[in-house]
Amino acid sequence: MKSFSSRRAQAIVVAIAAGSLALTGCSENKGTNTGENSKKDQKEAQVQSKAVTYADAAGSTGPAEEIAGAQSGGTITVYQEAGLSHLDPGQTYVSDAGQVANLLFRRLTQFKEDDKGNVSVVGDMATDSGKSSDGGKTWTFTLKDGVKDAKGNVITSADVRHSVERLYAKFIFDGPTYLQTWLSGADYRKALPDGGFGKKHLPKSVLDTPDDKTVVFHFDQPRPDLPQTLAMAGYAIVPAKDDTKEKYDKAPVATGPYKVQSYKNGKSLVLVKNTNWDAKTDSVRHQYVDGFNFQFGVTESTQTKRLIADQGDDKNAIQLTGGVEATQIQDVIKNPSANKRTVKGYQPYVMQLTFNMDRVKNLKVRQAVAYAVNSKSLIAGEGGVYGGDVAPNYFAPTLPGYEAKYDPYGRLKTPQGNIAKAKELLKDVPASEKKVVFAYGNSENGQKRKVAIEDALTKVGFNVVSKEVDAASYYEQIGKLNNPYDMYITGWGQDWPSASTVVTPIYDGDQVADGAPNYSHVKDPKVDALIKKALTQQPTEAAKTWKEAQHYLLEKVLPAAPLWYTKQFQLSGSNVGGARYGSVSSLIDINHLFLKKS
Repeated sequence: MKSFSSRRAQAIVVAIAAGSLALTGCSENKGTNTGENSKKDQKEAQVQSKAVTYADAAGSTGPAEEIAGAQSGGTITVYQEAGLSHLDPGQTYVSDAGQVANLLFRRLTQFKEDDKGNVSVVGDMATDSGKSSDGGKTWTFTLKDGVKDAKGNVITSADVRHSVERLYAKFIFDGPTYLQTWLSGADYRKALPDGGFGKKHLPKSVLDTPDDKTVVFHFDQPRPDLPQTLAMAGYAIVPAKDDTKEKYDKAPVATGPYKVQSYKNGKSLVLVKNTNWDAKTDSVRHQYVDGFNFQFGVTESTQTKRLIADQGDDKNAIQLTGGVEATQIQDVIKNPSANKRTVKGYQPYVMQLTFNMDRVKNLKVRQAVAYAVNSKSLIAGEGGVYGGDVAPNYFAPTLPGYEAKYDPYGRLKTPQGNIAKAKELLKDVPASEKKVVFAYGNSENGQKRKVAIEDALTKVGFNVVSKEVDAASYYEQIGKLNNPYDMYITGWGQDWPSASTVVTPIYDGDQVADGAPNYSHVKDPKVDALIKKALTQQPTEAAKTWKEAQHYLLEKVLPAAPLWYTKQFQLSGSNVGGARYGSVSSLIDINHLFLKKS
């Protein structure tokens, strides 16, 4: 999952992001101590690395359990600095779009979280989390009765098939690719070039819809994680009748409790109730408020000031993927009224300085950067101990197989950077290779990161040329194979508790393509072989292989320099009820909100 470019979750994104849902530590209103003890925080985060459970039909039946004290009515204001990356479900792999997708779209399965942070996979549009057969190679889903889209059309198996097949089309380039590659291999687009929009469809031996209610997936090997995969926002259902291809990104048809009333890209998004959503069919979502008013272009510093002041409409406001601005964190901590309105927790994202290995081919250059970067300075810009911890490697504390002491570049001992070691590595490197182009997002956080990177690399002899990139399309720009940058900060978190959802998406040679998350363009035969080996092993053996892959990548290849593990620290208005840290989104749980007074 990508961490969002502000990037306290996308997102890549990404969280990505966002944003694409990741499982991470859960903590709710735990007071002023959260963030002050990194070892304690990481220990709590590791508790969240346990596997989710799969629910049966009883656990998947709606309506969702009522939230204590919940009221109906009113509109929640949502602040966000950058505009949304996408609204098309198939393009959603960043946490900003993922948060919005929770309100707009349903999928076959969905993650459900209880008040103790326990997470299960339930049937969303399906009656349960799926039934496997043939040793896990075949999965069957039955659709619930009464599920409609916002236009009143009943969702059928044909819509599910269409939602899968459209992912093969070339205009879908920014979402997850697990399902497509599992069904049709790394070159999956060749299996259905027109994305099912013509007369050709995937064969029944791959995807079968024997009647309006039944969907059957056939794989060439066991896929025990399929229910978790299908719960990702990127696999939400797109009604076949209303698919406008590229235009769908601007005006999608909702299946969730809310629908789009108006959307001005980069400026505003207004969601109102979807009257065709039936709470009886949904065991996860609620429809307490009348709508959500998203305001883009509001900096984190402005968001924080407004929410601390807590006046007028700001009493009804939340932050989407942004957090409390770093310089104002102590203002929140020392203000009892504001501090009790915070949600805090460990995220699954590892922020790293990723190298474009098509351009930065000299391993010594990459190693020098890895030693030079100043994690301490970068984390200070994120809010210090409330914003993150030094990352010595690629695996976050929320991930099974996390090694707290594995630190090949001495990040824990010298978080401010090892200047002498970096200079030593660079002494015989030609001046032409010391000129590096660094891409950064044009957000407040992006500016802070730019300063920290420039300062650290300049000290050891690099000539840094910084290039500003639009924050909303940041991952899209660096995701182009022929991008003009040498390095860029990226964030990636697990899609579910498995190292397969970290190593495979960002280091598999088959993921070197436009829009794919292998942002370093690493294509190493040994890495690819280890990935293939791990994917066929049982969890215990696979964990050893994933560990071997990480060690080889960090020590022999170095596609990225690990920087920091992220934490979230968000603030909401005093009239917002149900605010809690979501283990699924690693952000405020947007499905759990209401207004105390409408």
